[in-house]
Amino acid sequence: MKAIVYERYGPPDVLQLREVAKPVTQDDEILIKVYAATAAAGDWRLRKADPFLARLFNGLWRPKRIKILGFELAGVVESTGQSVTRFKPGDAVYAACGASFGAYAEYKCLPETGSVAPMPVNMTFEEAAAVPVGACTALHFLRKGNIRRGSRVLVYGASGSVGTYAVQLAKHFGAEVTGVCSTSNVELVRSLGADRIIDYTKERFSDGGPAYDIIFDTVGKSPFKVCIKLLTPGGYYLQAVQVSPLLIVRGLWINLTSGKKVIGETMKESAKDLIYLKELIEAGTLRSVVDRRYSLEQAAEAHRYVEQGHKKGNVVLSVRQNIIDDF
Repeated sequence: MKAIVYERYGPPDVLQLREVAKPVTQDDEILIKVYAATAAAGDWRLRKADPFLARLFNGLWRPKRIKILGFELAGVVESTGQSVTRFKPGDAVYAACGASFGAYAEYKCLPETGSVAPMPVNMTFEEAAAVPVGACTALHFLRKGNIRRGSRVLVYGASGSVGTYAVQLAKHFGAEVTGVCSTSNVELVRSLGADRIIDYTKERFSDGGPAYDIIFDTVGKSPFKVCIKLLTPGGYYLQAVQVSPLLIVRGLWINLTSGKKVIGETMKESAKDLIYLKELIEAGTLRSVVDRRYSLEQAAEAHRYVEQGHKKGNVVLSVRQNIIDDF
């Protein structure tokens, strides 16, 4: 099968299209014929070994554990292991690959008990592939922030993958939502349901703003001290990306010395959450935002764009071109 492989850390050009062995299912696994994947921040960071600690996970001098990137996918079940009962060949599914990655390929094996679920019927494969990681991350952290009707929520990075889902989910839970983004993304964030939008190129969100019950930094760029100051007593500062050990230490100190909570943790996608999100999508409550589409062969170009940090929502890799005809 065709796959995008990298054998050394470095710039996007280390990604190479190769022929590799097609995976074989174990008894508890399903073999997915991959139709679409995404180029996400986690992919380029592992490719580049940024931060350096990524090398402890994937090999100090060169990639050893993960050589095929791709954290999420959508496709069709081609075959199943002997003990599989949840899926059958022909089922359209979407999934998060977890620590094994591997979605930049024509086929991927996943355990049936993993983060895989039936795909929303009103989405294309490309739209569905952009859901598992970003939407599950947003859902996880908003729940950790005890979101409820009437909560005042600020989403920092509201136009990114996690941010676009966070705005929509917060509105679904009945919150009053403020989105922080750049000028070019104001209309997008407004279309997602934000009640108020702060263009960070023109104003600081700390200027004259209200206190928030939840501040959700989806990109790891918000000012820590300002965010803590803007929280209500008992409020939550949610950090989907903790970029340094210092942030972790500062968060622990706030948790110990005040009624405010800083939450930054590793989350794990689940089939239960994917099924819940499927229901929201099919009800018209939630949608994915796809900025650009690339072919599998253009993975390096996709990474180059994503690494610039200006994408809107998600960047998708079309693993198979004739999606509608083939399916």
